[in-house]
Amino acid sequence: MLLLEQYRSLARYNQLMNRKLYGHAQKLDDAEQKRDRGAFFGSLYATLNHLLLADRIWLVRFTGDASHGSRDASGAPIRVTGLTQVLYEDFDVMRVERERTDAALVAFVDLLDEAKLLAPFAYESLAGAPQSHVLWWALGHLFN
Repeated sequence: MLLLEQYRSLARYNQLMNRKLYGHAQKLDDAEQKRDRGAFFGSLYATLNHLLLADRIWLVRFTGDASHGSRDASGAPIRVTGLTQVLYEDFDVMRVERERTDAALVAFVDLLDEAKLLAPFAYESLAGAPQSHVLWWALGHLFN
């Protein structure tokens, strides 16, 4: 039971910290958000984009539900081509999508039980290579 509560806490903490981070980021104008600051992904905006993209990739893997993936303004699925792919050019759109993704992550974790956390979890990497380990490991990677 402790393992399950840990991941439920991490999902909610992740949601809270993303809200705080986006709240601070919204105080910057578009040029400042997208200015290269020498971070791994360059700008603050690109870093936030990468986190959203990666979380959605994992969420689709966890749930098997493609509706958790990214969609464009018309509602069509966005095909992921790489981990630096920009999903949304507009910060306000990205913020709404971050909220939607965090809510889906919390809902997914809330439906888990200990047996599911300890069960084998198989998926394909973006390169198509088969991967397998227990679910709790993948959740730890996501929240880390």
